[in-house]
Amino acid sequence: MPISTAMTRRFFLGASLAGAAFASMPAAADMLIPEKDELKFGFIKLTDMAPLAIAKEKHFFEDEGLYVTLEPQANWKVLLDRVITGELDGAHMLAGQPLAATIGYGTKAHIVTPFSMDLNGNGITVSNAVWDEMKKHIAEGPDGKPEHPIPASALKPVVEKYKAQGKPFNMGMVFPVSTHNYELRYWLAAGGLNPGYYSPSDTSGQIKADVLLSVTPPPQMPATLEAGTIQGYCVGEPWNQQAVFKGIGVPVITDYEIWKDNPEKVFGMTAKFVEDNPQTAVAVTKALIRAGKWLDASPENRKEAVKILSRPEYVGADAEVIANSMTGTFEYEKGDKREAPDFNVFFKKFATYPYYSDAVWYLTQMRRWGQIAEEKPDAWYAETAKSVYRPDIYRKAAESLIDDGELEASEVPDTDGYKPATAAFIDGIEYDGHAPNAYLKKFSIGLKGSDDLASLSN
Repeated sequence: MPISTAMTRRFFLGASLAGAAFASMPAAADMLIPEKDELKFGFIKLTDMAPLAIAKEKHFFEDEGLYVTLEPQANWKVLLDRVITGELDGAHMLAGQPLAATIGYGTKAHIVTPFSMDLNGNGITVSNAVWDEMKKHIAEGPDGKPEHPIPASALKPVVEKYKAQGKPFNMGMVFPVSTHNYELRYWLAAGGLNPGYYSPSDTSGQIKADVLLSVTPPPQMPATLEAGTIQGYCVGEPWNQQAVFKGIGVPVITDYEIWKDNPEKVFGMTAKFVEDNPQTAVAVTKALIRAGKWLDASPENRKEAVKILSRPEYVGADAEVIANSMTGTFEYEKGDKREAPDFNVFFKKFATYPYYSDAVWYLTQMRRWGQIAEEKPDAWYAETAKSVYRPDIYRKAAESLIDDGELEASEVPDTDGYKPATAAFIDGIEYDGHAPNAYLKKFSIGLKGSDDLASLSN
């Protein structure tokens, strides 16, 4: 935006706020006055950073009196560290990051989130060579195409072949506490493959592993696959579709097929920032809710969002690649494009609400794979979720948007913070956020109860 335009908007908004202070209308008393109006937010170059880009490009931040700079970050660790130090006021985050930081796994800092950025959006891709082997173990539909969802049991013979040849089977994921790590592990374990464990003395996550998982930054996934360093990966878009376009790999499953409507990224800030700037936190959340709603409002909006995201300052991938998943389809094997209307969900299904049960699920996976080394009572899971996920901030933002005429009351869930129990997973195992320990006991692979690594058989 030209400087003169920005200054005009700033002057107009400032004048409006000043005028409102003297107005006698009841709404004036409830008007948000951000404590800090110039903000810098970080993101990783993924399509699910879209709410931030749209809130800026559609001037939703400015409507709340906020002047926001968006800055891409090198990787998830750098992004988190810069939020903690205050170099960034907030960021597009992996849902596991605020939780892990708050409980002191990796980095110790109290991070909170008032806003869930999206549902679904990830996929698992394998190399062409691995896919050729997997296809021998996958049933075909009447159209001659592979039947989906494809279970990891089809990968198991390939992994066993590598093992018999004395070769490691390597796969990439984006960060140890990422959704991608937990989704990839869930899929592998459901197919009978052990994805490995973490311990306080070994944070590789490869203890007792059949498949060796390691961190690869999202934009580097396709090149790393092409180089043969990894045989597959789990990542968000557009980096699965990039493998299809380059002809170097095949996405075999989406996270929607692993866990229908799973929670994905969140917007994170330090607890201190929110405490010091409560009105700013609400204003930011208002703008992001509007952005999510805009993204899900129409196919035309999605097409416009694709063009915005393709710009180098945002995702910087070809619009054609981004559109492959952002506009209601997903391409697996080249030419095998299927309808996927819910591959990216930014608002419908109450996608933006920060549910405690989402937080609890991530904590169960940290415990399952040893990042939480000791048994915790159910109450600990609930208390930790409530210290990080902040629906109180969300509700203040939503109520203000309802007053503004930008949101309907029916678009805010009537909830205690927990979604109903669901069995919409690839293995059919039911998850109830109120009973995390009972959930963990249902798995044949993974830590549960008082288990530690010494108690597991080789």
